[in-house]
Amino acid sequence: MSTSAATEFAGAWTVGRSVRRTALLVLFGLLAVVLNTGIGYATASTRAIPIVTGILLCLAFATGVHLLHRATWLALLSLLPALFVLVGSVQLAPDLALEQRGLRQQVTIVNAEVNGKRHTFTLHGTTGPLDEPLVYQGSAPGYRVGDTLTVLTDPDGRIALRDADRVDSAGKVTGLLLGTLGWTAIALLAGVRGHVRRRTGRHAGLIL
Repeated sequence: MSTSAATEFAGAWTVGRSVRRTALLVLFGLLAVVLNTGIGYATASTRAIPIVTGILLCLAFATGVHLLHRATWLALLSLLPALFVLVGSVQLAPDLALEQRGLRQQVTIVNAEVNGKRHTFTLHGTTGPLDEPLVYQGSAPGYRVGDTLTVLTDPDGRIALRDADRVDSAGKVTGLLLGTLGWTAIALLAGVRGHVRRRTGRHAGLIL
């Protein structure tokens, strides 16, 4: 089939239209990263809000990939860099705040309580017991009674106490960059493949 005949398929896009819509998807991905990171900064004392908004933005980007590409696998693939975007945008603000203003002190774990996957560790510092415990959500915290570690506490009381070894704002920035680059590459690929699919009339199959 000739190129001129292929363009007659219903729903085929011109090159300019494909480029514009691909650029819009790339821009949306960039704005989603910036927006959710900003929400993370504005609500640094709680992760619930940026987690919810981040999930919605990641799903919206995946939907955009699906619509642009007219197939499912790239949309599903976009969820992998979405994890980097979500974790980075949610955790960057509290990590950065603890690194900038957090009080560092050495403590010893003197008691541990487990409620489901919530592990609560009572801490004792050099000047006495700490009012705030170390909380870990998961099945393998890696802490035991008697362990000595360094923690960071927020003097403003807005951010939960954290193990200093697990506070890494630079790592979160790297994750955000990797997620953004992954989204950009997927959007560009979706734009190219979607343009070809429309020009060749491939609208029914949504898998490949």
